[in-house]
Amino acid sequence: MELVTSKDSQAFEALYDRYSRLMYNYFLRMLWKDKERARDFTQDLFMKLIQKPHLFDKNRQFKTWLYSIANNMCKNEYAKHEVRQTAHSEIRQQTRSDDSMQAPGKIDRNSFATKLEEELRKLDEVKRTTFELRFRQDLSIIEISEAMQCSEGTVKSRLFYTLKELNQKLKVFEGILLWLILWQFGNL
Repeated sequence: MELVTSKDSQAFEALYDRYSRLMYNYFLRMLWKDKERARDFTQDLFMKLIQKPHLFDKNRQFKTWLYSIANNMCKNEYAKHEVRQTAHSEIRQQTRSDDSMQAPGKIDRNSFATKLEEELRKLDEVKRTTFELRFRQDLSIIEISEAMQCSEGTVKSRLFYTLKELNQKLKVFEGILLWLILWQFGNL
């Protein structure tokens, strides 16, 4: 980032090559799997880096600083488009049927993924973001606390209560939810 501040285009290209895919995937998951919006937000994020590189805090890790900006962009989007978010969730929920769920002994990974996505969309933005950063972006508790600007204990508490809430909502997967989440996102 120091080189980007001094207008080094190769430094910017290196940052873009390293983080653009991660940011695109983050935005894709956080913004209703809308590919166009995810691309736009990724572009906007890197434009902010070009336009205001001096805002980088050298005392923070670049990765957590970048996720912090991305998180704030998502918060702003949620505030601007709450009505659209609600309508989008309702449309997606109408197209899904709980009848596709199988007995606990015969868990279909796709059914689990579908039901989990449905329940994640219902969570408030703080819980959904914490879940996303931990289980899909594979950030550590410390990195999440820096990105979300809260204590490590708060992150742990959010994760605990989010998993507890998901476990209640996904009764068909009761007792194995954490294992399934880890399995679904490749952490096992």
